[in-house]
Amino acid sequence: MSDLRDAWEGEAERWIAWARRPGHDSYDEWHREAFLPLLPAPGRRTVDVGCGEGRLSRTLRAAGHCVVGVDGSPTLLAAARGSDPSVPVLLADAAALPLADDVADLAVAFMVLHDLDDLPGAVDEIARVLVPGGLLCAAVVHPINSAGGFVSREAGSPYVIEGSYFAGRRYADRIERDGLEITFHSFHHPLEDYTRALERSGFVVEALREPVAPAAAVRDDSHRRWQRLPVFLHLRARLDRE
Repeated sequence: MSDLRDAWEGEAERWIAWARRPGHDSYDEWHREAFLPLLPAPGRRTVDVGCGEGRLSRTLRAAGHCVVGVDGSPTLLAAARGSDPSVPVLLADAAALPLADDVADLAVAFMVLHDLDDLPGAVDEIARVLVPGGLLCAAVVHPINSAGGFVSREAGSPYVIEGSYFAGRRYADRIERDGLEITFHSFHHPLEDYTRALERSGFVVEALREPVAPAAAVRDDSHRRWQRLPVFLHLRARLDRE
């Protein structure tokens, strides 16, 4: 089995089409109004870890952030450069960021930590490049979401976790909608995996959010199911070291 980085390079063209179809991905409907308010005002430098095709980097730059993007996919970085050449992007693994120590006061890891081969290593690297007191703002697939699934597409369908919630495991979700298809390659982490990675790197969680399905995202019973359970998790953590 290839690693997650290779798997996402294999999905890169499909992801670009998916992410850039207006209103198609969860970014606009689920995240913008819930995640962006967790971010501080623009500061010295913002690192967009796992920047992908660059959509969040573009949003941050428009808001006044001095952004540098990092991603492990050459295809996605080429798309990011093409969409906004003014945002510098670097090809690297999140667990080996090509940046100096103490170079940024904000790191953003938007929907990426669950897609990495080395979660603790990536969080360590984020801590290294942040100044003391720097912030990490992250969004992930909620561990409840990745742990199980609904029995049917009905609004009141039972939700079932087969096996152990606590057992980390790789998984793949193939989705087809409106003529586009993509396979999301990810790793299920119980919540403690994230908090332990943050703790060992010196982070203290300041805010944690479980955004509720917005009305715009509820089009039928299959979407209405997710008004009962969390789909995503947003957090802000401060680096507590001198």
